[in-house]
Amino acid sequence: MNPQFNKGILEMCVLALLAKRDFYGFELVETISNYTDISEGTIYPLLRRLTQEKYVETYLQESTSGPPRKYYRMTRHGKKFTQELIQDWKNFSANVNKLIHLEV
Repeated sequence: MNPQFNKGILEMCVLALLAKRDFYGFELVETISNYTDISEGTIYPLLRRLTQEKYVETYLQESTSGPPRKYYRMTRHGKKFTQELIQDWKNFSANVNKLIHLEV
């Protein structure tokens, strides 16, 4: 897949997952990697920015296999932003699909 496609929608993918439940960073990488090519080096700066922008917040939780894990959870502000972002995506992708299939 074109890397520019991934770059443009990765934020929405992360937020959409966090709107469903809390994740720790590597778990997000693994989940998204099942659908598209990404690396840890892409996710962690994005999570840091989303935290700074108050869309997500973090907390530590003990792990049975190692040190405590930093989990990310959606804030109220993040939920609203994510809903708007997903609606924008639906409108955009519907219009792109119309253009792709346009008979001229």
